[in-house]
Amino acid sequence: MAGNSRISLEQWRSLLAVVDAGGYAQAATVLHKSQSAVTYAVQKMEQLLGVKVFEVIGRKAHLTATGKVLYRRAKALLDEAGALESAAGTLAAGWEPELRLAVEIIFPTWLLLQSFASFGTEHPQTRIELHESVLSGTEEALQQRRVDLAICSRVPQGFVGDPLMRLRFVAAAHPGHPLHQLGRELSMQDLREHRHLIIRDTGSQRQSGSWLGAEQSWTVSQKATSIRAAVMGLGFAWFAEDTVRGELERGELKALPLREGGERWGDLYLVYADRDYAGPGALRLAAIIREQVAAQCDQQAQA
Repeated sequence: MAGNSRISLEQWRSLLAVVDAGGYAQAATVLHKSQSAVTYAVQKMEQLLGVKVFEVIGRKAHLTATGKVLYRRAKALLDEAGALESAAGTLAAGWEPELRLAVEIIFPTWLLLQSFASFGTEHPQTRIELHESVLSGTEEALQQRRVDLAICSRVPQGFVGDPLMRLRFVAAAHPGHPLHQLGRELSMQDLREHRHLIIRDTGSQRQSGSWLGAEQSWTVSQKATSIRAAVMGLGFAWFAEDTVRGELERGELKALPLREGGERWGDLYLVYADRDYAGPGALRLAAIIREQVAAQCDQQAQA
């Protein structure tokens, strides 16, 4: 059985503040405490643990190797304590007043809005904040706890995701595009000689440019812009089939006859920022999204 902790959260918070703010005086300002109180808290911690957290090099205090370990663990401890307090507040309040979602833009918009509509009929007072994201932007929203729920194409490390649906991707361009005028199966080299339309990764560490290696590329922020550019004959792209089904049926876009790679598949996952602390609203909206996706998949299977 674990004994009582000898170090308080306030002492751990003082340690983090000294490191993050760059010194005892700065930490005191951040914590709204006297410098002597912050210094005492860190020194008392060192005494109780029997370790040295800081060492003076030149005229500045630096974390020791032990101090670096304690700093990382203290940060995790305080993050978890904050999440626990937030969860307690949510549970005490009952139904959440607002739900925040990050959803990959390849998820069918109409299906998402249909899910929102069903949820809104049941709970019209609950606000929904939607982040339409791409790749690492979705992962960052989860990792930084900026959303309660996410639909993403990759499950971030440290999270568990339930498979939601498979999407078929097709390479397509306007029927009048030069690639369609070649009248033969196309190679990747053929594609590299034409403009590739790309949707920007919304993450802070995003990479730009054509993953295909095309010399010409346009990078946009919205799938609607990408689709419109393709319909105008300004380039080609791989589109989630559900997002361009109307354009394909109306003849505004046409699948490219690629020798290989013309058809791709991707998986989407439903991921909670923290399943243990998910409120009743997040759980209900997630259930509705699953129901709507299952109904759509059943319709496609019967078609």
